[in-house]
Amino acid sequence: MVKTIGGYPRPQMVREGHLMLDGKWGFAFDDADIGERSQWYTKQSSDQEILVPFTYETSESGIADTEYHSIVWYWKKIELSGWYRPDTHLILHFEGCDYQTKVWVNGRLIGEHSGGYSRFSFDLGEHSETEVLNICVRVSDSLSEEQMRGKQRWLKDSYGCWYVQTTGIWKSVWAEMVPESYISNLKMTPDIAGHKLELELSVSGIQNRIEAECTVSYQGKRINSIRSMVREGKLEIGIDVYDKTVNEWGIALWAPQHPSLYDLDIKLYVNGELMDHVSSYFGMREIRIKGNNILLNGEPLYQRLILDQGYWKESGLTPKGDEALLLDIERVISLGYNGVRKHQKTENERFLYWCDVKGLLVWEEAPSFYKYSSEAVAGFCTQWLEIVEQNYNHPSIIVWTPLNESWGMMEIGRDKKQQSFSQMVYHLTKCVDSMRPVIVNDGWEHTISDIITLHDYEEDGERMFEKYMQYKDSVLSGEFYHNNYRNAFAEGFSYQGQPVMISEFGGIAFEQEGTQGWGYGNKVKSADEFIERFQKVTLSVKKLPYVCGYCYTQLTDVQQEINGLLTEERKFKVEPEKIREINEARAGIFFNEKCH
Repeated sequence: MVKTIGGYPRPQMVREGHLMLDGKWGFAFDDADIGERSQWYTKQSSDQEILVPFTYETSESGIADTEYHSIVWYWKKIELSGWYRPDTHLILHFEGCDYQTKVWVNGRLIGEHSGGYSRFSFDLGEHSETEVLNICVRVSDSLSEEQMRGKQRWLKDSYGCWYVQTTGIWKSVWAEMVPESYISNLKMTPDIAGHKLELELSVSGIQNRIEAECTVSYQGKRINSIRSMVREGKLEIGIDVYDKTVNEWGIALWAPQHPSLYDLDIKLYVNGELMDHVSSYFGMREIRIKGNNILLNGEPLYQRLILDQGYWKESGLTPKGDEALLLDIERVISLGYNGVRKHQKTENERFLYWCDVKGLLVWEEAPSFYKYSSEAVAGFCTQWLEIVEQNYNHPSIIVWTPLNESWGMMEIGRDKKQQSFSQMVYHLTKCVDSMRPVIVNDGWEHTISDIITLHDYEEDGERMFEKYMQYKDSVLSGEFYHNNYRNAFAEGFSYQGQPVMISEFGGIAFEQEGTQGWGYGNKVKSADEFIERFQKVTLSVKKLPYVCGYCYTQLTDVQQEINGLLTEERKFKVEPEKIREINEARAGIFFNEKCH
């Protein structure tokens, strides 16, 4: 077990001296947009409270108002006495705040951020130990289809697979103390062939004589330590992790069956004096494409994924702590899946930490916008880069999925501009991360993509199998409309021998007493009927010899969508052992007998 446990909100760069600011904040709606003109940022209290990080739309927030409000305000007082050291800077972190955020401290504007799904931070500078800080946050949101929304509705009422909007602070807010020179970023890339970790380290603050000492250990045993100069705020170094005492291969690989993690300890010295100290961890694993196989650590990987939207009945997109995240992960594993496609959401980073620890594979997906424009493209690119860079170090993430089902680019089949956008997003992602596969336009109408993914909610297992066996060549040539009059490729693009996966299917709705909502196809009325249909449709996919994995829709019910294997309360609808047996069964000859 790695050392970075205990609820730390940024688990791959941990330092002493942080203060969680979740809890009760002052709160107000500003529907008339008078707050800035009236200088609400000088206000010290309000007559309403909200429980951060839950949004006003949720019952967990204490407000439970699902109506749309375009502007909301928050107030919080921090007393530094007994916690803060005067010789340090104070950094204020927001893990996620949707959508346009402005922050004031003691009446002074300290920063702004656009986007709802990535962390942002502001340096508040030095303070006295006895100082009191009054934090004020203004958040404006909109119903614009040009901003990254994910599954948030833009109409008055929820419909289809779009749900109640998320407005304002929806992830943790926290503060930490940092010295004058401090480690501001880590980028860790495992090199399996070279038996080393490629480390890129960034330092902020004064730039005198700075050295970094990097120590790698495994299960408490020191493996290697390197001390090197930091020049112009950067250090790029390879750290050898080969050690025969780890195992006979000299390296502990990360995989679902054995999610081995190394600890990384970094100390920053300025003029020989210890200035900063952070703890981290990493996994040594390689994910790559070879022909029509997806390889994990050089071995073909058969992916049994489940689509996970990360919604909770009382708290919306926000989990109620690690317990809620761990419950979902343990449920996924108990059902016989080895990974999740985190759909239309950038999850709490604590979720990714526990996926790293538990060995659960993750497809990280961008929340979609829904109307193509220059503004939408610019906003998406900025925010997607933040998401990729923020989550790059997690070994559990094995695929990036920036675009889904032509959402926001509905004319991509023929429109050259939208096709160019999808190609640009592919290469933009590869510029940051050449390591992981990238899927562009998951489900249909691919342009350039490392994996070809197909969505099909055919409810008859035999028809599903016959379609993809009989029409395989037509599907992969883009001639066959495999779903909703959409085919596998946009015009001018063709199959290049990539791996193929069925990345959405199933979606069976179990009509239980007291439930209302929808699923894909006809509803089933009993557990036996559910299991029979689930088995037929799942095995039909597993029997396809050229398909190297699947993603079943979905883990839990979400509001009006009742096609989960679990209810919104995380109760199993059918016996999990039966689902697990089907998922783990061999069905016919797979594309490679080494797959698991």
